[in-house]
Parts: sequence; structure tokens; C-alpha cells
Amino acid sequence: MSEYSYDLMVIGSGPGGYVAAIRASQLGLKTAVVEQDKPGGVCLNWGCIPSKSLISQAQKFACLEDLNKMGVVCDITGFDYANVQQKSRIAATRLSKGVEFLLKKNSVELILGTGKITGLHEVSVDDNARYSAQNILIATGSRPRIINGFEFDEVNILSSTGALRLTELPKSILILGAGAIGVEFAYILNAFGVEVHLVELMEQILPLEDAEAAAVVARAFKRKKINIYTSTQAEIREKTGNSFRILLKNDQSEQTIAVEKILVAVGRTPNSENLGLEELDIKTENGFITVGDYYQTGVSSVFAIGDVINTPLLAHVASKEGEIVTEYLAGFKPEPKIDPLLIPGAVYCEPPLASFGLNEKIAKAKSIDYKKYVFTYRGIGKAVAVEEADGLVKILFDPNSKAILGVNIVGKDATELIHEILLAKKAGLRPKDIAEMIHAHPTLAEGVMEAARGAEGWAIHV
Repeated sequence: MSEYSYDLMVIGSGPGGYVAAIRASQLGLKTAVVEQDKPGGVCLNWGCIPSKSLISQAQKFACLEDLNKMGVVCDITGFDYANVQQKSRIAATRLSKGVEFLLKKNSVELILGTGKITGLHEVSVDDNARYSAQNILIATGSRPRIINGFEFDEVNILSSTGALRLTELPKSILILGAGAIGVEFAYILNAFGVEVHLVELMEQILPLEDAEAAAVVARAFKRKKINIYTSTQAEIREKTGNSFRILLKNDQSEQTIAVEKILVAVGRTPNSENLGLEELDIKTENGFITVGDYYQTGVSSVFAIGDVINTPLLAHVASKEGEIVTEYLAGFKPEPKIDPLLIPGAVYCEPPLASFGLNEKIAKAKSIDYKKYVFTYRGIGKAVAVEEADGLVKILFDPNSKAILGVNIVGKDATELIHEILLAKKAGLRPKDIAEMIHAHPTLAEGVMEAARGAEGWAIHV
């Protein structure tokens, strides 16, 4: 019998923590999870899941315009955004209870409270109860980043969490930061009739994405009358009554706009404080916990995964990191860390965007030799038939070996289509293997096939 109460204690039950705990139990480790709020973490309760519910409802609401074109007149005088928000909360609550069920089903003990590491093999909860564990896994996630001059009050200046709590829409909003979160909220709020001003300090919206793909989203947003300001700084000049006066400035000009609310979406801050790290001399850098190949900290019994370490702040990354840690602890030999070039990214606006690997900006910065092929959605029969021809599939590949270096897809179902070609990359296949595979017609996946054919020099529908 072990000298410890648990083989593994996980602090945090988000996508990293709960997946790690379940996988650990499956592998025979006696496991417990400490959670200070609801199971599922920020992603499930106040992030990925409720925001996707809002996006789905925004898509349905936007279809009213298409119905009008068919002669259908819809009376929306009874529309109440509170009902939209409530549906997102129902989805989050249902899945949170689902996580709680999965933990119980897999014999993982759920301990409610705030966890802190108080020894090499000890975790205290609410500075009261103490538990011993052979190993400890930190999966405490992150929170919205605060910037000077735009501190959250969650009434007028909102974080993403505050935006998800809204039950009444403002007439206008400034969204500060045009990364994935900012762009998704810009789409949601615009679809429901809010005047949106989207401000980004970098030279393009979605600054981490391929410029050509991001430009497709920017053009679509401008058609929807979303106001986009890139290479632009914002400053609150005045708060009067129910509105802010905001100064927007770049190298060429300055202008002042008035908005009712502000949403700040400029990144996230790791939750690495008050965990007892300093007492154990566990190192951090800019708040992120420093880890090794199997996500171990400088203390051999303590591991860390997810947003609290300096890897892509994505739920699916945290989940995979949790699996790697638990398989390592169970005596298996998983691949150390995650290959960053095999991590898919997704932005769930309209049109959606997905990518993995290198984009042109990164390839050029690293002096990597590459060739590219771009196949537009206009060449996909299904895309034209369903009036979703705004998009592209872009493949970067090695000009000599033809190895796939990176892919960007923007357009309908991009976040689903990305996985076929990602699997090919992981399996070491070449564009030729996709090009020669029969794809059902008519499907959007034919765009992936045609892009692969283009990389081989023989695209048909172009």
C-alpha cells in the first residue's frame, strides 16, 4: 500500500486537469482533483463552450437575412438577448455536470476548495484539510489579462467572462484586441445588431494567423459593417453617462469614437500565484511555470500543464499535456511534449479559420524554403451551391521533399476540414497522397483535395 493518500492530486479541473485525472485513473493511479469552482474550468464554464453556443445562435439569427431574400418575413419584435445568454449557460451547466459525472464514473475523487502545495507531496485545501500525494499536477489555467487604463469593472469595461454574462446588449462596443477571442465576440455582437469597433495594435486582425487567410475574415467583417482598426492604439478620453469617448490613433491619423461598452481581449495571464511555488523554489518566467520534457517542474513530484505553462493557451493542448503526464507517471513512454507544428488552431467566427504548422510570415522569418498553393472556395461545387464561396485552402510545402509544412483554411467548416490534412502531416504523407484519394462529391473536403493536387501541379477545378 502506498504511503500517500493518492498517487496523483490534480489542482484544477479544466480541460487539462479533468482529462489528466480521468486518464490517470484509467491507468490505475488513485487520483483526486481539487477544484475551487465548477468542474470543467474556464473553458467549459466561461470560455469555449458558452461562446460557441452564442456563435451558433448568432449564425441562426444572421440567417434571417437569407430568409428575407426568399420572401419570408420574420417578426423579431419579441427578441430578447437574455434568452440567448440563458441557452449558453444551459449548455455550460450541462457539460459541467457531465464532467462531474465522468470523474465519478472513473473513480476520481472531486474535492471542492482552493488547493495549495504545502510540501513535496502535500496539498492543502482552503488552508485547512491536508492531503498527501505521490505526485501533484498543477492545472490552474489562466484569466483575462488586464491592461492599464482599461481595468475591468465587468459592467462597462468587460473581460471575456463579463461579455458572456451580458443579458442585455449595448448599442455599441469597442473590442480591444483582434485575436481569436476578440474576433469571435465581434462576430457574435455584430450578428445581433451591435455597432462593433474592433481595434488591434498589430498590422492585421488575427495577428498570429496567415495574413492571406486573415484578410478573408477582415473582408467578410467589413461587409458586415464591423469597423476594423489595425496598427491602432486606443485611449479612454472621457466617461460620460452611458458612453465612453475613445481616442484611436495610428501613425497616420487620430479619431474619436463613442461607445457604450468596452471589451478587453488582449490575452490571458497564468494562474500561478498562491500555489506555494515560491516555498518549493519552483521557477516561473513571466508568470508561466517552467517545465521539462514531461511537464515536470524543478521539483520531481510536481508537474504543470495547460495555460499555466508557456505553451499555446488552447484547451486541446492542455488535455493532451495532461495525458502525456499521466502516461509518463504510469510507466509508459509517451512522446515528450507536443510538437507545436502539429497543434491545430481554430477561430470560430464567420467565416471560420483553422491552421497548423508554419505560415508564410513564420517561414520567412526563419528563412525556411517553401512553396505554396492556394485553392479558393470558389472552385468547390458544394461551396458555390450553398452560397459559402468565400474562403481558401492554402498549403505550404517543402519544394524538394514535398513535405507539408503548414496549412491554413478559411471558409465554411474550416475547423472540421483541417484535421484530414493534419493527419496526413502527422503520418508523414505528402500532398500526393491526399490528391489521389477519392473524395465524395459534392463536399467541401474536395477543396483540400484540390489544394493538394495544386501542390503537385495538377489541380482540376481552377
